[in-house]
Amino acid sequence: QVQLVESGGGLVQAGGSLRLSCAASGRTFGTNIVGWFRQAPGKEREFVAAIAWTGYSTFYANSMKGRFTISRDNAKNTVYLQMNSLKPDDTATYYCAAGRPSDAGAPRQYDSWGQGTQVTVSS
Repeated sequence: QVQLVESGGGLVQAGGSLRLSCAASGRTFGTNIVGWFRQAPGKEREFVAAIAWTGYSTFYANSMKGRFTISRDNAKNTVYLQMNSLKPDDTATYYCAAGRPSDAGAPRQYDSWGQGTQVTVSS
């Protein structure tokens, strides 16, 4: 269905910034929301932010609000996650997901997932 490829992860010092990209290809007709999730080893997958694919609504986890910003470029079929003021606790694999979730923060309600991109924040 929808293929998603994340990029932009890497190693950054605490307080720094990273911009993640999620490039979508294939059929997107079954998608109305694109979300970012993250997962650290031994922890559950955690909602970060989401954006409407054809609309303009955005959603953020409370802990991310004010530091992270989600956006999209329709011409490139790409969703971005700008991450500022990064903390060591932000270290995780970040995943892009697409689907038609009733709850944008519920990972089980998304249909398609990328392979993830690693973000490591050092002290």
